[in-house]
This record gives sequence, structure tokens and C-alpha cells, in this order.
Amino acid sequence: MLLSEMKEGQEGVIAKVGGAGAFRRRLLEMGFLKGATLFVEKYAPLKDPLEVTLNGCHVSLRVEEAAHIVMEDA
Repeated sequence: MLLSEMKEGQEGVIAKVGGAGAFRRRLLEMGFLKGATLFVEKYAPLKDPLEVTLNGCHVSLRVEEAAHIVMEDA
């Protein structure tokens, strides 16, 4: 499943980080690494962006960006 398909309150483990170039590098630098566990806190009222907790940090991502992250169930 993609991160963009996860529901509020759902937890998962990152299986793969897609994307290319600077975008992918930015995700990796923010801690979106294979095997990391994250929690989907909430979506904005119009369902974009979404806020996740990763390694104790709150991170907001556009849904379009979250669609590059493949997740597994925790």
C-alpha cells in the first residue's frame, strides 16, 4: 500500500522509498528510510497535506509526495 492510501491513525513500516533525484534525497534525509515505522496523524480538511510522525518528529507531506512511499503493515 502507498502512504497516500493510509488512513488517519494507521501505523506502518516503510518498505520502499521511490522518487528520483533531489526529491528522493530529501525524503531520505528527513528519515523516510526502509524499515522505519511511521504513524499517520491526520489529513488536512481537503485531504492534502497529511501529517505523519516519524522518529518522534511531525512531518507534513503532500499526498502526491506520499504516493512515492510504499508501506507495509506494522
